[in-house]
Amino acid sequence: MARLATLLPRLGTLDTRTAQPAPKVADPELLTPEHRAWRQEVLKRAGWKCQAPGCTAHGRRGGVRLYADHIVERRDGGAPLDPANGQALCPKHHAEKTARERAKRMAR
Repeated sequence: MARLATLLPRLGTLDTRTAQPAPKVADPELLTPEHRAWRQEVLKRAGWKCQAPGCTAHGRRGGVRLYADHIVERRDGGAPLDPANGQALCPKHHAEKTARERAKRMAR
């Protein structure tokens, strides 16, 4: 009985133990002095605490990195530098809110 010859893969394999992911690049708009001032104002107004209901995470000396999150996201038409469009969120609540907004956007 004849055996079928196997074809060698045309693509090499990636060694995930040594492969480095592409470096993360921040949106240039988020690096402006205006955005930094907006972020500072949003976090200061929140008292350096996560504004999600029931959350007790504290920023600054509390050790949690807080995100100044746009309530209405910029890509959905939210004002990028209006402090009224900002809220302070801990990483957990920021990820949840971002996932919800992304799901809504994909459903449209």
